[in-house]
Amino acid sequence: MPQAVLVIVSCPPASAESIAQPLVEEGLAACVSIVASATSVYRWRGELCKDEESLLLIKTEESQWQALEKRIKELHSYEVPEILMLPITAGHAPYLLWLADTVRPANPLPQKG
Repeated sequence: MPQAVLVIVSCPPASAESIAQPLVEEGLAACVSIVASATSVYRWRGELCKDEESLLLIKTEESQWQALEKRIKELHSYEVPEILMLPITAGHAPYLLWLADTVRPANPLPQKG
């Protein structure tokens, strides 16, 4: 079975859906859950910052990492976006099978229109 992974991305709340939707439409992710509000406290260029962000929980396959990371960077507004990949070491077997069957970058969903 392919290795399922969770990719975590923080982003401005206004851009969460515009990042999440193409990832699923293009088959790079099986599902993107948007956690609407998170407060991030961090240091940037020597200054302490505090911002409201959304958190994207992206479920995909490890084999899609390079294409997914590239696409997120294209869609993201941050100079240095947080993009972290974590292995999924265990999970509900039917869900993991669905995930593996759903991630298909060569077969994007047809565009509505």
